[in-house]
Amino acid sequence: MFRLKLLTDPRWANIAEGNLEEILTDHAWCEQKAATNAIGLITMVPEYTEMVTELLAIAQEELDHFNQVHEIIKKRGGVLGRTRKDDYVNDLVKFLVRGGKREDQIIDKMLFAAMIEARSCERFKVLTENIKDEELKKFYHDLMVSEANHYTAFIGFARQLGDPETVNKRWEEWLEYEASIMKSYGNKETIHG
Repeated sequence: MFRLKLLTDPRWANIAEGNLEEILTDHAWCEQKAATNAIGLITMVPEYTEMVTELLAIAQEELDHFNQVHEIIKKRGGVLGRTRKDDYVNDLVKFLVRGGKREDQIIDKMLFAAMIEARSCERFKVLTENIKDEELKKFYHDLMVSEANHYTAFIGFARQLGDPETVNKRWEEWLEYEASIMKSYGNKETIHG
């Protein structure tokens, strides 16, 4: 899936299902951060009207997902809880291009967003295939489709902004880097943990 180099061990779903309150809270905040990221990208590409329109739609969809997760939490008698630090995303940030041309920085931010969406989608697939909770199985299946569309959009934006061959080469570097950091993840009840 998305040519990820290291797939999630399905046993991670058992860890997640062992503390659904925590996974749902973490997931809610991941959706909020994804909405914020899409809005941040808009500020980087205001001259690309169609891209801005699509990024607005992604931000709204991510905010809707945040709301959906919050509703599930409330329905189950829980509370949202405080925002969580996302070590996975913080590790990805370290790989972002620093300095250089503005276009290269924007392209890399698009690939960064695509990487997060790809891994989130893969994790939702693992949950869909491995948890017993029927409501959450369906919920995560629906989100898996949405995240795949976001991944495709971000990769498409990067290719639109730069030479597709150069972007593809950089995407390969992202995939290698992401696989190297994923070796230390998969043991926490968080979406990326």
